[in-house]
Parts: sequence; C-alpha cells; structure tokens
Amino acid sequence: MSIKQLDIKGLMNQFNEKGYLVIPSVLSQEKVARLNSVIDTIISNEPESLAYNIYNSVELHPEIASLIDEPTILRLIVNLLGYNIQLHISHLTIRKPNPNDVQTTSQSFIDWHQDGPNPKFPVIEGLTATYYIKACYILSDMSEPNRGNTKVIPGSHKKPYDPNHRDVRQQLDGEEQVCGKPGDVFIFAQNLWHAGSPNTSEYTRRQLFLGYSPIWMRPIDYHVASEELLKDADPIRRQLLGQISDNKFKYYVPEESMVPLKSFMLK
Repeated sequence: MSIKQLDIKGLMNQFNEKGYLVIPSVLSQEKVARLNSVIDTIISNEPESLAYNIYNSVELHPEIASLIDEPTILRLIVNLLGYNIQLHISHLTIRKPNPNDVQTTSQSFIDWHQDGPNPKFPVIEGLTATYYIKACYILSDMSEPNRGNTKVIPGSHKKPYDPNHRDVRQQLDGEEQVCGKPGDVFIFAQNLWHAGSPNTSEYTRRQLFLGYSPIWMRPIDYHVASEELLKDADPIRRQLLGQISDNKFKYYVPEESMVPLKSFMLK
C-alpha cells in the first residue's frame, strides 16, 4: 500500500488550531470502489431505510478492516494522539437524500455535540481535553454542502464554548460544513463541537469513521477483539486491536516492545 507523504508537523499545527483537518486523496478510487461494493452488500442485508448507523464495521469485511492501520492516516494519528493507542470505534454512516426531513428510526442527522460518554469527560474551566480522534473516510461525493455533511465550529475544542442552541438546522456563527471527495479523509477531535446535518440534496452520503483512543480507555465497539480480527494480525494491528499484554497494568505503562507504533513518532 502506498503511503501519501504528509507535512505532519504542519498538519499538527493546523489540527491544534482548528480541531480538524481534511486530507485529500488518501484512498485510491479503486479502493473507494471496493469499499463501496462491500458496503452495498452490507446494506442489502439491512431493512430499507433513509439512514444507517452500523458500528463495529471492521468486523464485517477485511476491506473495511484494512483501514484500521491505513499507513498515511495512522502515522498522522500517532503524532496527534501519541503512540499508546488503539482502535476505539468503527462506524459506518449512510444518509440517503431526505429533502422532506422524513423521520427515520436511525437519525438522518445529529444535532450539535461533543463526542464522549455520559456522564461527560471531565470539564476543567470550561474545557474538555482531547481523549480520542476520529478519521472519517469519505466514500461519496461530499464536495458541496447540504449533502449530509458534518458541520464544525473551528477552534471550539480549545475554548469554553457551548452553542446557545443545539438544533443543527439553525446556523451557528462561524460554523462550516466539511466538504470532500471520495477518497478524502476528514480528521477531528472528539471535543470539537460538531453536528451531522440533514441531507437535502440528491446525493447519498457514505462515510466510515474510525476512531482512536489511548489503549487504557475501553473501546466502544468491543472489550476484546474477535479472533477473526486478530488472526494473522501483525504487531501494529494487534496493538490497535488492544492486544499488547495479558498484564492489563501494561496498558498504562507498556514496555517499548508492546507498542510498535512508537516508531511512527516524529524525531
């Protein structure tokens, strides 16, 4: 797999300032086509709906699982979050055109929020730290707004902020819709205020979110990775699947041999 060469230090500065990044052309169009073919099969086994939220999607097909350690994005994530990390979540979202705002059992949009548990992560002087980061693989044409794009408030992760309303249909000062083409990747911090806007277009939104967190944090999708995922996994993927030691204390203070992602850190 080819590795797109990124200006890691420059991107780290942008991320720290804005709380998100858009990296163009990470996946080839051939890879996008293969992923979409797999997703077609997955959706064919689901009840008909305008919106789908499918978690633990890496378990569904090796093509999706290959994104766990996609080298271009993984190297950037390691330098943003540190090397003692794991896969936290893998979430497939599909939002079909819904210009009439028809109610669906699986929400076709999500109002303004920060990601995290309930009760919330600790808030100190109005600020929540960055506990995990998501990489969103864009698999449909999201190059224009109002296609179910993610909305963000740039910089809202590093200042006390809470929107005076949560309804994504109402525009907030400074909000942006994240646009991108198939194969682009959108990366954002969990403490960035964001929302999933309604899809009023004629285009279907398809996005795969892979989140990464410290290995001492329980992942959302599973507590122990399946044998199928672990089968034939190399050391880097085993780390990302949370399998570094039988001694769980090592999740907090790992030996260097347990965290091969340390080699991805910039010198």
